[in-house]
Amino acid sequence: MPASQIHLVRHGEVFNPEGVLYGRLPGFHLSELGKEMAAAAAGELSGHPITALYASPLLRAQESAQPWSEAFDLPIQTDDRLIEPTNKFEGGTYQFGPKVLLHPTIWPWIANPLRPSWGEAYTDVITRMFAAIDDAWSATESGDVVMVSHQMPIVMVQRAVAGKRPFHDPRNRRCTLSSITTLERRGDSFVEVAYREPAAELLAGSIDTGAV
Repeated sequence: MPASQIHLVRHGEVFNPEGVLYGRLPGFHLSELGKEMAAAAAGELSGHPITALYASPLLRAQESAQPWSEAFDLPIQTDDRLIEPTNKFEGGTYQFGPKVLLHPTIWPWIANPLRPSWGEAYTDVITRMFAAIDDAWSATESGDVVMVSHQMPIVMVQRAVAGKRPFHDPRNRRCTLSSITTLERRGDSFVEVAYREPAAELLAGSIDTGAV
């Protein structure tokens, strides 16, 4: 039979002292606090039958998957579909909200926030994430699957299974560092059955400015 549950895990805190919107830029690894967060996430599901482990190809996701690999003795299977979306803010230090209008050069980027016009379309992110989830579910004979990804892709899945529109305020996302969103298959679709924040006690001292 296919997998019982799919656990979508966000990576831990990234070492990012400049507050760069890192997107798909290479070389952004976990901070020491981020490593603690990743370990806390893996410890949260200690005792669960985790039988498959997937991760985005980006360094921060690969490093966040490492504690899971060690705890459950599993290889990390890299899936490009779990990657951070493309975005034109990448490499900058912009902050979402009204202040973004202070930069006239980026006005064309925000012409259509419903799409969004600054990067990969929400619908494309949803399509590739569910393709990855469905393939992992089908390929796993039994047990649970862990998939380490990024904030926006996970939020797109959360909103899709809840029947919400993709467009949203990025400042109000429910997907903290090293959080775990759990899905189950019900009939022909997936539903969210749990949301955990195993690194909650570490969040107060963390910096989370790189997601778009």
